[in-house]
Amino acid sequence: MFPEPGKKFAAFLFDMDGTILSSTAAAERVWGAWAERHGLDPVKFLPTMHGKRGVDTIRQLGLPGVDPETEAEKITQAEIEDVEGVVAIPGAAAFLAALPPERWAIVTSSTKALALRRLAAAGLTVPRYMVTSEDVSVGKPNPQGYILGAEKVGVAASQCLVFEDVEAGVQAGAAAGASVMVITAAGHDLHLPDYPSINDYMSVEPSIDGDGLISIVQKK
Repeated sequence: MFPEPGKKFAAFLFDMDGTILSSTAAAERVWGAWAERHGLDPVKFLPTMHGKRGVDTIRQLGLPGVDPETEAEKITQAEIEDVEGVVAIPGAAAFLAALPPERWAIVTSSTKALALRRLAAAGLTVPRYMVTSEDVSVGKPNPQGYILGAEKVGVAASQCLVFEDVEAGVQAGAAAGASVMVITAAGHDLHLPDYPSINDYMSVEPSIDGDGLISIVQKK
């Protein structure tokens, strides 16, 4: 299901993990080990950490004697060291390559160092514009990241289409005033019936009109 037929956008804003690349296995290895060390049930905990900044995830747990910033730094370093199985979402590389470089950005809850590491592991191009966890004071579902992403591209958030894979990110994009497309390839248990979705990018491509506006069309 696409955004309303014929709708055109000034820019596309992409979440990273689960949206243009798959890092679930690597992230859950690192976060699962961390959860066990802190007496948490990984089965219950892991679904709650996707799409959010690590420091926010840890802070929300309120664990006694745990410094969220210190722990988040340790986890980030472990994730940088473990990129086994990090691959591009099918069709993502070609889809991104077809976009004008000045018309898209990544807005991720990862740190810049981790984002660059995973993009390299997945064989994806580093975009001209990127918003990472260091660039915002509040992470998703707060819309700050997507508002900043739109500013970097030079358009209003309301003129953007956001690509996301989890509720926190969808909420952030919608709160920024953007349209939202859900990518389902990561296989999260989502409850987002009101948003258009595609599994991956294999059957779609961007179409750019004479004014530089972008829409999504089915491949011929």
